[in-house]
Amino acid sequence: MASDQGRKALVVRGGWEGHAPVEATELFIPFLEKHGFEVRRADSPEPYADSSYMSGVDLIVQCYTMGTIQPEELKGLEAAIRAGTGMAGWHGGIADSYRNSSDYLHLIGGQFACHPGKHPDEREGTQADNFVPYTVNLLPEAAAHPITQGLADFDLVTEQYWVLTDAYIDVLATTTQQVRPWDPWHREVTSPALWTRQWGEGRIFVTTPGHSLDVLQHDTVRTIIERGMLWASR
Repeated sequence: MASDQGRKALVVRGGWEGHAPVEATELFIPFLEKHGFEVRRADSPEPYADSSYMSGVDLIVQCYTMGTIQPEELKGLEAAIRAGTGMAGWHGGIADSYRNSSDYLHLIGGQFACHPGKHPDEREGTQADNFVPYTVNLLPEAAAHPITQGLADFDLVTEQYWVLTDAYIDVLATTTQQVRPWDPWHREVTSPALWTRQWGEGRIFVTTPGHSLDVLQHDTVRTIIERGMLWASR
């Protein structure tokens, strides 16, 4: 894509190692380079505080679960997006980052709440305790969106994110948490699984599947992330 040539991408990765932030982001860096992005890797959100640098960043790809962000870093991140820098990410790397900052949650528009798991008798004390079969349902408005055009509903066996969101997101896909005998809720709960958000001149893209490398390599998940990064970029 000739229009992508000369763009700059900042990949911020770190936080909880359970999401393999280095390995996960390395899956997508060759795609960015193929589309003409000069990629910088960072192991903390520190670059966000450098306003002169951030003014030239066209795309932020963040995979930083939990962790903390300093006030000047958050201020720089928000200012860059407001001015046109795009931001993209998946799973806890964007929707469960910086729990100490309500302003970050406001910027992203959705926050991980939980991932209800298997029956208690089936749990063994590993991450797989939270892997359940579920469907990602694309909404009708997703049929013509550049991120999801031509794609269909798909099934996964992994963490199913229950997220808390606001009304200022554009939802492209959802997933519904069923009611099971051992759960304390009494009706199905539908959460966004894929959304976008316009912030000033900038675009934000979030997809909640992406816990592990095998999920990121799922054909539909990978396609959505690749398209989402290009869509979000300045």
